[in-house]
Amino acid sequence: MSGSLRADSHNTALLHAARALDPGGFAIDIDHDLGRLPLYNQDLDTGTPPAPVTTLHARIAEADALLIATPEHNASVPAALKNAIDWASTAPEGLLRGKPVAIAGASPGPFGSVRAQLALRHILAAVGAEVVVKPEVTVFHCDTRFTHDRRLTDPYTADLLRELLDALARKGRRCAGRPYTAPRSLQREGR
Repeated sequence: MSGSLRADSHNTALLHAARALDPGGFAIDIDHDLGRLPLYNQDLDTGTPPAPVTTLHARIAEADALLIATPEHNASVPAALKNAIDWASTAPEGLLRGKPVAIAGASPGPFGSVRAQLALRHILAAVGAEVVVKPEVTVFHCDTRFTHDRRLTDPYTADLLRELLDALARKGRRCAGRPYTAPRSLQREGR
């Protein structure tokens, strides 16, 4: 899930980079259109919520785990991402409770969304998500790490992203009560 609504978002590009890394054992389905969701309103939070909310609920319920890439807005998470979490957390099933979630973020600034990720970890802990703690993927000066068409070129970032996906897969298997086997690419590297 991309926390950015921008068409040329570096955070959406980060999700595409994660998918291109061929994480092994799972598919990455990218949702970056959180702008369709209405602002959270308890009056609309009924058994028949608006269609975009129903779609969000279904996608999160079907997912074994979530990978969220967030930009930083005013030292915190973007409103669209917080809104999506609000809708998901109040669903009758508490869709985020016990859901494995990994966080990454990209920013053209020198901090790489570190404050947004900190705020997001706090929010996700409050709703009961199982948040991956390490590694932290904070892509600072992201405009120098992607091509003009948003392909990741930085091998260090790619390695961190690969490690994050592996940690997410491990947590997902643990939460589902299944044994975890590292993808071959990680086995060869001795991770």
